[in-house]
Amino acid sequence: MSIRTALITGASRGLGLALARELAGRGWRLIINARDPSALEGAREVLAKWTDVIAIPGDVTESDHRLKLTRSAHEAGGLDAVINNAGMLGPSPQPELLDYPLDILEDVYRANAIAPLGVLQAVRHALKPGARIINVSSDAAREAYEGWGGYGSSKAALEQISNVLAAECPDLRVYRVDPGDMRTRMHQEAFPGEDISDRPLPESSVAGFMELLEGSYESGRYVARESFTASTSQP
Repeated sequence: MSIRTALITGASRGLGLALARELAGRGWRLIINARDPSALEGAREVLAKWTDVIAIPGDVTESDHRLKLTRSAHEAGGLDAVINNAGMLGPSPQPELLDYPLDILEDVYRANAIAPLGVLQAVRHALKPGARIINVSSDAAREAYEGWGGYGSSKAALEQISNVLAAECPDLRVYRVDPGDMRTRMHQEAFPGEDISDRPLPESSVAGFMELLEGSYESGRYVARESFTASTSQP
């Protein structure tokens, strides 16, 4: 059985690192990315105890960095999975839309919607038949939470990109996945000064992602901490 390879962006902490640990423990080869070189190297050292890891620091919003990811994907023999996990919250605390600085909103869209598509465009020829694409979304993409208009609408854009990509590429499995509330640094930044210790750790969402990565589910929208039935895959 050939070794499976996954590219995970934003893998130095939070959900990305939790997914990388699980995949490493199952023998997947990993290509990981994050903007902070020291944090990424720390993650690589941990993951390398279980599997081969290529760590490439950089920003997925930059085309030159995406080319580096592509070269590594080809050198690894192709990709069985891409997990677009890297993202940007925006200002903290979150401003209402009429007060949202448009230049920052452009950065949020670039990080949360355009860059994931850019990653997929860059690695398209390295994707193996039937490769799994996971674009990490949020319930804020579907619910009208006050103060979440910037982040939420960028994730809504990512969801529609995923939806159309699935229609255009039936040979791939394209999943948009809501991981649920998690106790992460980004979530803390969204609620500055609040106690978020009641939120589950990212590890609580990992099992759902693994079902999609190793199962035979149709392309669609899934909630990681819900049971996957026909009703949870939404067009």
